[in-house]
Amino acid sequence: MPVPAVVPDQLRRGPFLGTEAISAGLTTRARLRSSPWRRIFPDVHVHADVEVTHQLRVRAAALRHPDAVVSGRSAAVLWGVPMAGPDDDVELTSSPGAHPVRTAGIRMRRVDLEEREVLRYDGLWVTSPAATAVELAGGPDLDEAVVAVDQLVVLGGADLTVVRRSADAALGPGCRRARTACALADGLAQAPQETRLRLLMRRGGLPTPVDQHRVVHGGRFVADVDFGWPGHRVAVEHDGLWHAEPGQFAKDRQRLNRLTAAGWQIVFVTDADLHRPDQLVARIAAALNPVVR
Repeated sequence: MPVPAVVPDQLRRGPFLGTEAISAGLTTRARLRSSPWRRIFPDVHVHADVEVTHQLRVRAAALRHPDAVVSGRSAAVLWGVPMAGPDDDVELTSSPGAHPVRTAGIRMRRVDLEEREVLRYDGLWVTSPAATAVELAGGPDLDEAVVAVDQLVVLGGADLTVVRRSADAALGPGCRRARTACALADGLAQAPQETRLRLLMRRGGLPTPVDQHRVVHGGRFVADVDFGWPGHRVAVEHDGLWHAEPGQFAKDRQRLNRLTAAGWQIVFVTDADLHRPDQLVARIAAALNPVVR
């Protein structure tokens, strides 16, 4: 005979420990195996109607490991930087002396937590935005490390000066990479592709542009551009997916007309262009001609 689907209101909102729910008389072991429930980790369940996001998986992992600190990409997600999805492992950190418990879907690191700034955020212990930035800055891919730092400054509220100071003082694996990445970050990019584009232009030997340059002509505001060379009235803009939003095309045309009337030349860059760096650098260099040949 099927087990009736009993769903207490207390268990509808988010993840919970099955053993605690059973002890409180809210459910039974047999009912937890019925269709209204989804198992996230061992002994951690959620109602089937609740959307499983990375944030929810972080909360579920914290129930499984209450003494651990949310770190890495998982901490970045909590600070508003979308660096992990619902299928990605949750990243936690515990002290070296903690009892090792392996859980599928949770990546546990063991470091001295006294060396990291940890904050209480929405009921969870999380590495601070600056500490998270330094940790991710030590990753093996330099461009992605710089992207992480930029996004944690722009979206996560980290102070770039504090991040660089912390990276300079860091010791251990990845510390040299972290210092390099933090030095390259500028904390201005509004999207990851802007950071990747800036680094590509830097490697291509182009003159350093002004990031997020505000174009003013005749004493009036014209537009903000991703990268600008004011002395040559040349701008480079990343053409992202948001440009396809309803009504955006007309706004883009009006903006382009204003920039053109102010004497500016715009080089638009798509994601595909980033995979052809030599051609892209040559196109920007041609726009800057005769300064760059």
